[in-house]
Amino acid sequence: MDPRMPLSSQSSAASRSGTSGFALVRTAIWSVCYFAFYFVQQIAELFAPLLLIAGVAWAALPALVGALSKSAASADPQARDAIANVASAIPHHLVIAGHDLTASGLIWDGIMLMALAAAGATLATLAGRSM
Repeated sequence: MDPRMPLSSQSSAASRSGTSGFALVRTAIWSVCYFAFYFVQQIAELFAPLLLIAGVAWAALPALVGALSKSAASADPQARDAIANVASAIPHHLVIAGHDLTASGLIWDGIMLMALAAAGATLATLAGRSM
């Protein structure tokens, strides 16, 4: 502070530097929040369609094999047995590292990731406006 400045000017200069420091900290916090929300949105947008498609395909596979076995009923008995073996080999659930995976569970997880992506986009927009 300059000793030649009037006292009121010195206090307003100190106030401005404190305010700019607060603004810098506030911008840094909102930047970290924006990064986190946008990162979550990107990850959710990447995995949501994968889980949704995998769940729908897994749920549709038994129906497709069943339709194939009905059309093969008039065909060779060996083909019918082979199709029946394939149909019985399709699992209804998988346990991977202690997690029980089902077709409907994958579909639900895909939908929830879509909702998470929408929430991340909304929160990233709000954080961007607050910066």
